[in-house]
Amino acid sequence: MNNTISLAKKYTKLVDEKYQKESLTGDLTSPASLAREGANAKEILYRQVDVSGLGNYSRNGGYVRNNVKIAWKTAEFNYDRGTKIELDTMDNEETMGDSFLIAQNELQTNHVAPEGDAFTFATICQKVNQIDEEKVYADGTEFLKALIDAKTKMDEAQVPAEQRILFATPTLLNSVIALDTNKSREVLASFAKTVAVPQSRFFTKISLLSDEQNEEFGFEKDAEGQDLNFMIIHKPAIIKFDKHIVSDIIPARLNADADADISKYRKYGLVDVYNNKHAGVYVSA
Repeated sequence: MNNTISLAKKYTKLVDEKYQKESLTGDLTSPASLAREGANAKEILYRQVDVSGLGNYSRNGGYVRNNVKIAWKTAEFNYDRGTKIELDTMDNEETMGDSFLIAQNELQTNHVAPEGDAFTFATICQKVNQIDEEKVYADGTEFLKALIDAKTKMDEAQVPAEQRILFATPTLLNSVIALDTNKSREVLASFAKTVAVPQSRFFTKISLLSDEQNEEFGFEKDAEGQDLNFMIIHKPAIIKFDKHIVSDIIPARLNADADADISKYRKYGLVDVYNNKHAGVYVSA
């Protein structure tokens, strides 16, 4: 039994490491303190506080009374996906003995991480609903100008400059890197991080597939979706965490139905945008 537990722990650790390496949106994950707020519920409650501005001070009446409004907002868990991999022990043994592990790595690389990223970007886009008309940037110079315009808009909206992350397609990101000018380097350096996102997981809207009969799984660009050019996301504007991730291994000796190893994977989580922080997201499609 000890060998069985050891094997399960080994596989689980490798799968977790693989996901962290392949995911492009890990930097948007919310603090653990927020995750605790939803430990026993299907939704997160967060506090939104608004106060009025300053008024004239009176030497007779003193201070004007401020209006403090406290409202509780909710964000519901909106991602619950999973799958099961089952591989016959002889199939595994006769294919160099590592096909079971390779299958799990393939799941993380080609499906779990890309779908998680695509869901994150698309969900944020749908929440803020501030997508401009479709644009095509001819070269790095045009893209650089678009970045400056986006930065200016966020500056004017008083979005803090710290913790802004730039997500852009490799084509656009490389085009501005190739300019290699003081201005281009300065603009890119103004972001906390720049992340190249393949177009295959960068859409304004996606459809999550789950049709076992026709073997249609994963995700695809929604008919109403657009290809994204870039997004600038102020991390504190986002709610993102996984409440529950299961990555269990059931060895063949404990499988009552077949002589096969089983890997179960499930991810249950949440992606949302704070109601009063939509200015912290800029979208170009």
